[in-house]
Amino acid sequence: MSTIRDIASLAGVSPSTVSRVLNGDPSLSVLEETRRKILSAAEQLQYKVTQRRHTNQAAQLKDYKIGLVTFCSEQFESEDPYYLTIRLQIEKEFNLLGLHITRTIRWVNHDSYESLSGLDGLIVIGKFEFDPYNLYFSRIHNIVFVDYSPDEDRFDSVVVDFDKVTRMALDHLTGLGYTKIGLISSRDFINRFGSNSGIDSVDQRQSSFESYMKQKNLYLPEHVHIGNNFSMSTGYQLMKEVIDKQDLPEAFLIGSDPMAIAAGRALKEAGLKVPKDIAMVGIDDIEMASYANPPLTTVKIYTEQMGQSAVKMLLERIGGREVPLKIVIPSKLIIRSSCGAEVRSIGNAEG
Repeated sequence: MSTIRDIASLAGVSPSTVSRVLNGDPSLSVLEETRRKILSAAEQLQYKVTQRRHTNQAAQLKDYKIGLVTFCSEQFESEDPYYLTIRLQIEKEFNLLGLHITRTIRWVNHDSYESLSGLDGLIVIGKFEFDPYNLYFSRIHNIVFVDYSPDEDRFDSVVVDFDKVTRMALDHLTGLGYTKIGLISSRDFINRFGSNSGIDSVDQRQSSFESYMKQKNLYLPEHVHIGNNFSMSTGYQLMKEVIDKQDLPEAFLIGSDPMAIAAGRALKEAGLKVPKDIAMVGIDDIEMASYANPPLTTVKIYTEQMGQSAVKMLLERIGGREVPLKIVIPSKLIIRSSCGAEVRSIGNAEG
């Protein structure tokens, strides 16, 4: 009969990690790739998972009503999988516990605060401003924000350090010798819950880009192009406008992978080649990025881990934790062909 140690050896992880994954421990944060390795190893070894702990957790939480708020419409999620992946992972984590989300609230419908009535916990995906004195909102004591931290002294949050992400990408481009670098990205928008209004602001990627390039004395405002969202259609249109101006930089940092992939299509239609004529680095590392032509260099955002962490934090809150926590998910540069790394490194060596 196979044991947890056998699974740990096959999956290359510790026995304690195997035990917690197989028992659906909600307090464990583990990469989805690691979780898949453990489950695959358990299946190969025909290991039978005990359901006792899983059942006990579900029994303790089955009467709690959990709401999920997202600003995305289903159509927008299909265009930009960033928030879609987070939402699906949150739903998956609840399913693993034998639980379900009571109510999914999409901001696009401009639901009123009454849609929050009766909820014991809330996970908010995206940037939202809530009225703290609203009767329905103030009654919910277990709230986790994902991709936004409106008040770290009151609410749990899971965020990405987009300043670090931006600087990581620009360090790579400048390290390859590029000096004339542009930005294609989006504005930021904080939605006011319960209405169709919000607050416009400068996105972190844009402000960090400007700060970094000014520090290097390389900032050229004419090469900064900002749209209304991070979708493929916006990336395509902005790159078309850049091409029409006939003043291309050497490289572009692009605010999301969907934008970058669509921008690459606009360049191809204009007879321009990536990275020969212009190099590109995206942000996200969506699945499509590795299949783009050429494959897209990007900064990986661990969206699945964001969803896992959000569920873990909510369950901790429901379990009695009172001190609010803020988790900053790390990121990683994924080097592929679109940045011209091999070409530039060869050229530098010869020069």
